[in-house]
Amino acid sequence: MNKSELIEHIAKQADISKAAAARALEAIIGGVKTTLKKNGSVTIAGFGTFAVTKRASRTGRNPRTGAAIKIKAAKVPKFRPGKALKDHLN
Repeated sequence: MNKSELIEHIAKQADISKAAAARALEAIIGGVKTTLKKNGSVTIAGFGTFAVTKRASRTGRNPRTGAAIKIKAAKVPKFRPGKALKDHLN
């Protein structure tokens, strides 16, 4: 499912226009991004938790030359599914 299909699904389920569904989805995504940018986490009960973790710097290899390169430390988003979501899938 891509973003436009998700908007269509939201519009049908909530009985609202696609434009309203698109605004709602953008608001949710924006809220998650803003919270993660501030190193917070977003928990949706029954679905899961979005959080930020830190990845340490490391040494990698250039695949073309084989030369060692330094890869910087970075913050990366993580999603941890909730129990209800896991149970729904199994």
